[in-house]
Amino acid sequence: MPLPFFRRRVFAKSNAKSFAGHKEEALAFVHAHIKYFNEIYGFDFAKVAVKNQKTRWGSCSKKGNLNFNYKIIFLPPKLADYIIVHELCHLGEMNHSAKFWNLVARTTPNYRERRRELNKTGVFLKRNL
Repeated sequence: MPLPFFRRRVFAKSNAKSFAGHKEEALAFVHAHIKYFNEIYGFDFAKVAVKNQKTRWGSCSKKGNLNFNYKIIFLPPKLADYIIVHELCHLGEMNHSAKFWNLVARTTPNYRERRRELNKTGVFLKRNL
């Protein structure tokens, strides 16, 4: 069953009003996708947050907290999924070792291609439209 996707646009304003208007939608999106992928991985995590970061799509803390940029909902589904899988896999490996990338490859075998595409798209995090 395909997961829901809420937006098709890539651009979003980087201001408090835009963040407030999309925060709950982004949080619901992220929770649904984490639930889907974590059925495969089975990692434990502490909490999930959506933030208005300027330079990151996501992060994973040593305490097991997963953080995501609210603009994830404006990305193409395959890139949003890559970000979620990437951060989820940091719960198993807190580095970018071969073991980490093998975890990512379980659900995203074409992660290299998605990472390249995301790096091209990442510039949109810094724009204030």
